[in-house]
Amino acid sequence: MLQNIRVVLVNTSHPGNIGGAARAMKNMGLSRLVLVEPRVFPHHEADARASGAGDILENAQVVATLEDALVGCNLVLGTSARDRRIPWPLLDPRECGTKVVEEAGQGAEIALVFGREDSGLTNEELQRCHFHVHIPSDPEFSSLNLGAAVQVLSYEVRMAWLAAQGQPSKIEKEEVASVKSAELATMDELERFYEHLEQTLVAIEFLDPEKPRHLMARLRRLYGRSSVSRAEMNILRGILTETQKAARGELLKRKD
Repeated sequence: MLQNIRVVLVNTSHPGNIGGAARAMKNMGLSRLVLVEPRVFPHHEADARASGAGDILENAQVVATLEDALVGCNLVLGTSARDRRIPWPLLDPRECGTKVVEEAGQGAEIALVFGREDSGLTNEELQRCHFHVHIPSDPEFSSLNLGAAVQVLSYEVRMAWLAAQGQPSKIEKEEVASVKSAELATMDELERFYEHLEQTLVAIEFLDPEKPRHLMARLRRLYGRSSVSRAEMNILRGILTETQKAARGELLKRKD
């Protein structure tokens, strides 16, 4: 699916930005780079900024016009930093990622088009795009480095692709694995914890048994949705035990 997506850079003036874009692409699993009449390429600065993504540069296609870069494309999305006189279908980066993955998943050839560092894409070039994509940066400092812009859209494509594949992100995988590997506390263990918790709260006079005001019900709801493991339960019970000792003055005696 991702091999159906090409990143097109138009008239890039600084070779370092080409390298930065290549690195951003490879970070997110994209591999097809098309350069429309770059000012300088190949160049050692592009190689240096690519930092491990040299294969993207080596396989980059250099063409003379945007029309050449878009040959065979079914869907073209062009980045735009400003409002245009002619209304055009506009997507934010997340919507762009979703749209790209949906279409690529059906076999479509997709192009993500990025303009010049100083002036972006011309109106004529933008009119060749099915959708415009606007990255909602801070209006006080809205200009994005080319490599950063490529990174933003590549990331959103990556996240949409992971979602389409049913693959969680790395962090989600680690969290799920951690929860699965931890043995959860049983209901009877939770009940003993709630009894211990209530006794402790009464001991420190945080809970008035005569006027409980649904405190324990709220705490049950809090811990009940937390998937507490046995190891975590032991920690909580230990804290409660030490709190009870402190309430009885035993902790101060032990320090003396």
